[in-house]
Formats: sequence, C-alpha cells, structure tokens
Amino acid sequence: MPGHRIFRMSFASIYPHYVTKVERKGHTKAELHDVLSWLTGYDEEGLQRVIDEEVTLEDFFAQAPALNPNAELIRGTICGYKVQEIEDPLMQRIRWMDLLVDEVARGKKMSSIKREPAA
Repeated sequence: MPGHRIFRMSFASIYPHYVTKVERKGHTKAELHDVLSWLTGYDEEGLQRVIDEEVTLEDFFAQAPALNPNAELIRGTICGYKVQEIEDPLMQRIRWMDLLVDEVARGKKMSSIKREPAA
C-alpha cells in the first residue's frame, strides 16, 4: 500500500513556506534552522544538501542524522490532529516539524520549543 502523498513531497518544496511563515512573524531563518536541527540533527550543510537534492520528506526523516529523543515530548494540535495521537511514525514526525515551525512563528521561547526541562 503506497504511503500518503505528503511523504513523496520534497523538503525543498515546503522549506520556503516555513521560512516565509517565521519571517512574516518577525523571526529568523536561523531560529527555524535551530529547531530543524534540534529535531533532526541536520546541520546547515545537511539542510542545504537535502534542499538542493530535493529529498522527499520520507527520505528527509529516514536520513536524519539524529532524531531528538525529546521529540516524543512534543504535544499539540496541527491541522486538527493531536500530534501525540498520530499513529504513522513518519506522519507524526512531519507534523512535529510543522508544529515546531508554528511555535517559532508564534514566538514561543526556544527552551520551551526544544522541550528542555525546567531549571
């Protein structure tokens, strides 16, 4: 059975929308890259490579250097779905990423976005 069509979309096709969303709300591409790196382990060079090679979202997560173990702590609703209740692991990761981008755009504190424990 084929996966959802979003799995075959390239990261490069959604990345400009992420940049526009955070910049429109007064935040920076650096903040976006910070949370993408936190979630996936990609550094600047790695992100640029997946953009240049038009890697699919499926491969973006499959090739991620190090999915953050605290990603399991991500809770919230995106596109009407509670991310913690999404059963398909890939769809959940994609929605985690969407939710983190929304949190950056809303100006949530970076320590909160990265699910860092309270001091």
